[in-house]
Formats: sequence, C-alpha cells, structure tokens
Amino acid sequence: MPKKDVPGIGEYGGPAGGWGALQAVAKALRGQMSTNRTPIMLQVNQPEGFDCPGCAWPDPRHGSSFEFCENGAKAVSWEATNKRVTPDFFAQHTVSELWQWEDFALEWEGRLTHPMIYDAASDRYVPIAWEEAFRRIGEELRRLPDPNMAEFYTSGRASNEAAFLYQLFVREYGTNNFPDCSNMCHEATSVGLPQSIGVGKGTVTLEDFDHCDAIFSFGHNPGTNHPRMLATLRAASLRGAPIVVFNPLKERSLERFKSPQHALEMVGKAVPIASHYYQVKVGGDAAVVKGMMKALLAMEEARGGVLDRAFIDEHTEGFDQLVADIEACPWDEIEHIAGLSRADIEAAAEVYAKAERVILCYGMGITQHRHGTCNVHQLANLLLMRGNIGKEGAGICPLRGHSNVQGDRTVGITEIPSQGFLDSLERVFNIPMPREKGHGAVETIEAMHAGRSKALICLGGNLPLAMPDPQVCFEAMRKLDLSVHIATKLNRSHLMVGKTTLLLPCLGRTELDVQASGPQSVTVEDSMSMVHASRGSLPPASEHLKSEPAIVAGIARATKPDSTIDWEGYVGDYNRIRDAIEAVFPDFDDYNARVRVPHGFRLDSPASRRQWRTPSGKAQFLVGKHDEKGPLARPEARDTLVLATVRSHDQYNTTIYGKNDRYRGITGRRDIIFVNEQDLAERGLAHGDVIDIEAVAAHDGASEPRIVHDFVAVAYDIARGSVAAYYPEANGLIALGNFDRQSGTPSYKSVPVVLRKARSGAASIDVGRQEDVAAA
Repeated sequence: MPKKDVPGIGEYGGPAGGWGALQAVAKALRGQMSTNRTPIMLQVNQPEGFDCPGCAWPDPRHGSSFEFCENGAKAVSWEATNKRVTPDFFAQHTVSELWQWEDFALEWEGRLTHPMIYDAASDRYVPIAWEEAFRRIGEELRRLPDPNMAEFYTSGRASNEAAFLYQLFVREYGTNNFPDCSNMCHEATSVGLPQSIGVGKGTVTLEDFDHCDAIFSFGHNPGTNHPRMLATLRAASLRGAPIVVFNPLKERSLERFKSPQHALEMVGKAVPIASHYYQVKVGGDAAVVKGMMKALLAMEEARGGVLDRAFIDEHTEGFDQLVADIEACPWDEIEHIAGLSRADIEAAAEVYAKAERVILCYGMGITQHRHGTCNVHQLANLLLMRGNIGKEGAGICPLRGHSNVQGDRTVGITEIPSQGFLDSLERVFNIPMPREKGHGAVETIEAMHAGRSKALICLGGNLPLAMPDPQVCFEAMRKLDLSVHIATKLNRSHLMVGKTTLLLPCLGRTELDVQASGPQSVTVEDSMSMVHASRGSLPPASEHLKSEPAIVAGIARATKPDSTIDWEGYVGDYNRIRDAIEAVFPDFDDYNARVRVPHGFRLDSPASRRQWRTPSGKAQFLVGKHDEKGPLARPEARDTLVLATVRSHDQYNTTIYGKNDRYRGITGRRDIIFVNEQDLAERGLAHGDVIDIEAVAAHDGASEPRIVHDFVAVAYDIARGSVAAYYPEANGLIALGNFDRQSGTPSYKSVPVVLRKARSGAASIDVGRQEDVAAA
C-alpha cells in the first residue's frame, strides 16, 4: 500500500557520502563563513592544525589533506562563523523573548563576544568586565556554607589543559561534584569495562582495523555520529572482511557508502558496508549476545576448537558461572527479547567463530539503557570467549562522542576519583583533596531541584537540555543562586536564569590562542587513546574572548585568593600545565616532547597487552543480572513499544545545525517518530498520522502522565516493537529516575511508550526554513 504524501517526509535512495555529502559541506561553509575563512578546512585534523570540535574518531597516520567529514565541516563552520552575538543583540532582546526562539535559531545568531551578566530588572543580559565577573563568581562560591553545594559541569569539548586546571581548582575548592557529558553517554563503558577487563577505554588502534578478520557493530550510526569511520569500514569491506551489524533502524551509512575522496567511486557504484544486517529490538542487544554465546558453546561441544580454552584458563575468571547462566536461558526467551530468530543469531555466531581476529564496535545504542553496564559486560564476555582482546586486529572499540570527552576523564574530570589519583594530586600540589564521592549528572539535577546545591558552573555544554525530564531540569536551573556558562554560542541553558547568571565567552578550537609566552597549543585524546596537539589559527571572534584555561584560572584566583597554585604561570605557558599533568599521571611521561611528534602518542592500555587491572589480575566473565533482560521485562501496558531517542543528520548532541535528516528522508522538520509499518497498522494508525506519545512507566512517581504531543508517524524500516524519535525533543518522556543503577546513565534508549492519535490532528511544518536562512 503506497504511503500518503506528507510534507517534509520522503525517502532517500542514495548512499551515505557521495555528492549529497559534498553539497552539504559546501552549503555549511557558505552559510556560516566568508570565503577567506574556508581554507581553514585544510587544517582540520592535520598534525600542525586543530582537532575537529566534532567526534572523537582518530586521525590516520597517513591521511589526506581533507581529513574532515560532512558533519565535521558543519561543526567547524558553526564555530568559525562570521556571525556575532554582541551586547547590542542582548539589548534588543529580553531573555523572555529569546526563550520563545527555537534552539537552532539561538545558535544561528553566532559567536558570543563579551562577558555578560543577567539583569533581572530589564530581563536582559548586560556587559560586565572580566575581573568583575570573576569577583562576583568568587564571592558567590565562598558564600556557600559547604563546597558540596556547588556543581561543576564539563563538556567533552574542553581540552586536557582546561579540564586539568578545572578539576584542580574544584578539588582545591573542596568538592568532587563533576557532572559531565560522559555521565549521559558512555558512563556504562567507564564503569563496565574496568569490571570486565580492568580499563575503561577501548583496546584497539586504528591500525587494528587493517588486520581484523571481522567487525561486529552494535548500536551506532557512523554516517551521522562519526562519519570518518566510514572510510575505515569501507576499507575493511573492500578487502572482504565481514561487517556484522546489529541495529534497530536500517541506517544508510551501515548499508552502502560512496567516498568523496575517490573520484571513480563517486561516479560508479557505492561500496557495501554491512555484510549481515540484523534489526535487533531496542533494548535487545544483551539477549543477542547471550544467544551468540549460547551458539558458540553448542559449536564447541559439537566440533571443538571454537573457544580459546588456553586464553580462558590463563587470563580469565568466572567462565563456569557464565556458562551456567547461558545454559539456563531458553532460546524462546532470547528470541522474544532480541526480536531475532535463533537461526539469525546462530548465523552471526558462525561468522564470529570463523574469524580469527574480531573487533567489536559499539555506541550509545548499547550504553543508554537501564541495563547499559550489563550490555557492556556481555560484549566483553563475547570477546573473551575467543581471546579477542590483547592481540593485533582484535579488541573492543567504544565509539566515544565528543572530541575530548575521553581525555577530560583521563585528566581527572570524574565524580568518583580513585584514591591513588587523589594521593598523587596531594603529593604534587601539597593541598588536601576531598575524598568523598561527588555528584554525577543525575545527582546534580536532583540536588539542584531539591535546593541542596545552589551553584552551577558549566565548562561548555547545554546540560539541562541534554538531560531527561526537562520540566525538572529547567526548574532546577532557575532555583540556583549562581549559574555560570563558559561558552562560544548562545544556547537554551543560558536562558534559565537564577539569581546571578553569567555568560563567559571563550576561544574555540579554530582560533589562535596567544598567552604571555606566545601562541599556545592544547591537547586532546581520541577514542583510541591517542593524544595529540591542536592549534587554532583564526583571529578570535572578539578581542574580549579568553581561553578556557584563562577563564578557569580567573575563577580560581577569585574564589581562593590565598591559593598557592601558580594560576598565572599555568595560563601564561600551557607547557607548564602539561608538566603538571605528567607529574600527576605517570602515563603522560615526557608529555611535552611526545605531543610535538606528528599525530602524538598513545596512552598505555594494559588490556591491550593482556594485563588486567582488576582486583584479581584477571579478566572477568560477568553474568547479567536477572532484571536487566530488557525494557519490556518490566510491567508493560497493552500495545507498548520501546522508544529510542536518536540524532538527526543535521545535529551534534544538542546543537541543531538544521532541520534535515537526509539519510532518513526528512526535510525541514523534527516533530516525527519512526515506527514499523505493521506496528502502526496494528494500532489503527498510518504513515503521516499526527500522534501523541505517552511513556508507560515514569519510574519516579510523577503525578502527571509523561506525554509529548503532535508528532508525525513515519513508517520506517525499524525493528518490530521499536520506535525512534529525535533527541532532545523526546526527552520529556524520560524520567530523571530512569537510569542505569550501576553507571547512572539515563535511559534515553529504553523508554516503553504507547502511541495514540493526537487530539489536535495537525502538526507544524517548517519545510525550507533552513534553506531560507542559509541563503540569507
């Protein structure tokens, strides 16, 4: 039955990449930057250039002059824009008026140019001098009766240098309250992998992909979230390595790809990516992995030589308990939760069994569940069964999001610091460090909403918009005595003003950072533990901008005027910050010398050498808890589906570049929900219907139903029982209390919902607005 015509909803027939990507790059650059600025794209991800402010995919050692992707070009142009938000802009618009603007429109206005403070009498931001801003912040922080009443958020955009100074200041102030973007994405990795293999990071290098015999991909969409990975997957496909994909939605970038860097390919056939594509139910990944392990055990019993018995005996513990758990789990339960047949799961297991060296990649489709940590354990179990960790061409590859989210955690941005790390800080700086656990992101919002925390400083980001339960988050922000936002652009969190609210504009990655000793470089860590330098070259967007390290140091001096830390010296020469990092963290030995080598250096990964930093010194097979079988193992209503929130192709985290989602056929709108056509029909719904979405379980005793209204149903190739809608528009369906109890990661991707026809019967449509604005 043909789909009815719905404005802004169609189908995309092309591959990922190709001419569409080139056109999107040109459009992004034309819409934001003057022509004299576009040559900066040749410096993106280059040894003497700057690290892309987008994703954390590593740079190849023998790359081209064009080491950026479509969404990287959007990220760079968004930062290097010619547009400016000056004091005149704020004089013309009240905060109440700006609150009515769309998020896209707020950031479209351009770069912040002056430090500003909110004036309640006029409902406007007004200019403030830097030193006065620092003084006000310091006074407010000193006024708090307990340092634990302040929260210090960090975005993954921050450099190693800024993050290290930030955590040093905050711990000298007296708290470990470090909510950060890791809490919302890969915290299940940071918690789960150390329990399994003794390290909270991936074990592979980019070069390992050249030697693997198969790649298994769980819960990620590279074309939108880390597009440069497609070049790596393309190369593996061309040499015949199977790529086995488990994902609820059919994503074009996991099906076929045309590389814009290969001219013949652009006019010829696309390269297939997935050799096997299995559409697992949302939340069913752990069941799939358990099924694969069950199949491997049966193969071992039937023919032998499937499991790496020598590796298991020498390097692991807990195997017998895992086997007992797997044998006790019936196939019909696995099939029901996974949404896949036994035959499909056994076929995937056969590919795995035949491959000598396997890399397993995963994204937030694994981690953002109530059972996210359990998911990570199961993936590690699968690799350990055949010794696929600690050898060339094999290992686990968590696909981190922001370009330095992993580095921030490495240099100390964590609410759960190890005692060894705190001992090292005390030794180097001769300052007592707070020892109690701090707040993660969920705990931070809860403390702010309850009035236990009264101050929030944000080193980048858009925290309340990124979190679940926007009503609670927005209320929490407005209760604060002090909120400070270190930012490059205006966003919605800046409009949730407390008693004292300041905007502090900082330099971006693309911009020249000159301090007392001359031009500076910063460093970042990619998702494969490579640390390298980043050096901007554009003139700053305003003479009034400061670097993130300078802003952190200014706040620190004003808050702790008797501090013995040489804040001025660190800001004057970032080499001194790196010397301090090296003194605290032995893995950064010879930091300043090694980071000057093109492409930098790799931090030690003991698991890559089969050294397991677990309590017993061995890798652990870990059994999944009985209540972590999937979102529908909980009480369910009739006709329940499971919602996952996803990004559009014109989006990075909470930054909305535009309203198109090219690969999914969406143009000019974000008010949609992707649903399997049979699931729609069974509920008396059809493609194009305007519907309301209601969460089945709030998990926090909410008195009112959690409903988002007037979404348009899009019949899509998605697993039965699963639906998807854009983040953050669907965040209102997720309770703040709906999170993984081990890691604290919110359950953005396991939300039981029901769909009903909307009472209004109509939804808004804004087709073409992005194009109109870009043309202007």
